[in-house]
Amino acid sequence: MQQNQLILEAQGVRKSLGTKQNAQEVLKGIDLRVRKGEFVGIMGPSGAGKTTLLNVLATIDRPTTGAIRIDGQETSGMKDVQLSTFRRDKLGFIFQDYNLLDTLTVKENILLPASLGGLSKKAAEAQFRDIAGILGIADHAGKYPHEISGGQKQRTSAARALVNEPSMVFADEPTGALDSKSAASLLGTLENINKARGVTIMMVTHDPVASSYCSRVVFLKDGAVYSELYRGDKTRQAFFQEILNVQAVLGGDRVDAR
Repeated sequence: MQQNQLILEAQGVRKSLGTKQNAQEVLKGIDLRVRKGEFVGIMGPSGAGKTTLLNVLATIDRPTTGAIRIDGQETSGMKDVQLSTFRRDKLGFIFQDYNLLDTLTVKENILLPASLGGLSKKAAEAQFRDIAGILGIADHAGKYPHEISGGQKQRTSAARALVNEPSMVFADEPTGALDSKSAASLLGTLENINKARGVTIMMVTHDPVASSYCSRVVFLKDGAVYSELYRGDKTRQAFFQEILNVQAVLGGDRVDAR
């Protein structure tokens, strides 16, 4: 794994919402670099611009100004059709509300990006066995979303995000709807996948426990980068405490480590 290789670079990213007369600048000149194999958490108070930043970096939304490069490609100037193909082939997404299709089985949901990308049936089956095994949902392959738990739904969502072996995975509050046990299990699995396979992950979360699984945490305040923390060789508990200390300055709920 080439840990020094840049996988994402954002320069001078600004995002304004509303009309020209009543524009509100949500992102104020964000500069950010993510290297291959990092697990980056994005934190900050409510209204700091966390989800807006994730959506802009992940090509779900466009920046008002600024440049974004992912895996060596300039995305901020791509047309909609190009962006759609780029997202399908290069990016994976995990959302708080799962975004699973109720009429498809667990297996069909997971393989949807592979099917849209034209992956052969044999290759898709191999990918499914691999990723479903890692995420512990292979036994639920034939079930529908309404037949599995919230934790299993989110594991299905994570498997779908990973099945195409994306350059980068974006996760927006992936544990927000889960109980503490399911959340810890999912985060531990994502951390293991990140370390063992070098999968680059960016995760927005309000939860310092979730962020303690990351290798780096970027804190936003009022639409700008406030500070960053690197885990290095610290224990998760020690990193959690550092995150709490920054969060206390920024404002936010204090919680106990799980």
